[in-house]
Amino acid sequence: MSERAERLREARVKAGYRFASDAANALGIVASTYRAHENGQNEFELSEAEVYGRKFNVDPLWLLTGTDRRNSAGPAPGSTMAVDAPNARVGAKVIGQGEKIPVFGQAVGGVDGEFIMNGNVLYEVMAPPILSDISGAYAVSVSGDSMYPRYEDGEVCFVDPSRRVRKGDYVIAQIRLEEGGALLAYVKKFVRHNSSELVLEQFNPHKELRFEAHTVHSVHYIALAGNA
Repeated sequence: MSERAERLREARVKAGYRFASDAANALGIVASTYRAHENGQNEFELSEAEVYGRKFNVDPLWLLTGTDRRNSAGPAPGSTMAVDAPNARVGAKVIGQGEKIPVFGQAVGGVDGEFIMNGNVLYEVMAPPILSDISGAYAVSVSGDSMYPRYEDGEVCFVDPSRRVRKGDYVIAQIRLEEGGALLAYVKKFVRHNSSELVLEQFNPHKELRFEAHTVHSVHYIALAGNA
């Protein structure tokens, strides 16, 4: 990641936007465009830095070069600066709308992006409004690029365990391949689930994953996703 991209990410987080997608929505731009600037895939120019600077309350020049004219010169006497109210306050506790939900996962997944679902919580995030009243809602951190471009490595998927899964939905399936073995979690596209097998679709490389029905612990619906 470039230094320019790192400064953009820092500014976004300090402005109270936990997810890149939230910032993109607030800016009124396509999420993939903003993510490409923040992860260093595409460099942003002065005109874009000025837009980001206004929204995140930072000097556009600092975003581009690391030089902050505001800190060196200070604000003009009697001047005021408009600041967007953050949607949460970070401190000993995260305070904001909704409830906090756990994020599960691990840094390195298996060949098909699976990871051990052992109940260890990576961290907690504020539940999005559509999940704030859902009992048992949780999130998972994607491992690897097996579902790219739908989901990127490290992206957070928010899960509604109460919603019925339909063909074409994106899901997290928990599988126990061996009796007494660990639960393995797969983020995939749902194809079908019947009395004999569960079939999931993977994008990269493209293939179908099949699991015997008796090994399936749960299949839960992914309501939405975003970058932390």
